[in-house]
Amino acid sequence: MLQNEFETLVKQLCEQENLPKALECLKASTDAEVAQAAESLSGQFALAEVEGEKRIYHVTMQPNEKGEQEEFVEHVMNEGDDVIRFVAWFFYAMFDVKQKDTYLAAGKTYKQPKRQ
Repeated sequence: MLQNEFETLVKQLCEQENLPKALECLKASTDAEVAQAAESLSGQFALAEVEGEKRIYHVTMQPNEKGEQEEFVEHVMNEGDDVIRFVAWFFYAMFDVKQKDTYLAAGKTYKQPKRQ
């Protein structure tokens, strides 16, 4: 995918109102790799209320050191957050694009998350 195509796609995704709509948009992408990556994520998101926030997690099953399947949970964003958080997560998780670069393509400022 060319840089200008990436920027156009990221801006289009940022216009979506939430993660499910952005994911559907990714599945409909004309870029086969992007569409396939998005399709592979179907059904892997969960919503949980933690500390008064509705958090969206990516949930997968992966083998642990003993070879047993274990649930792996990664916080993606909170419900109501700007969709750029999901878009940046998607391109980082699936294509190793730095989150800062995705934010730049969207014309937004990336803020490094605080360490806990």
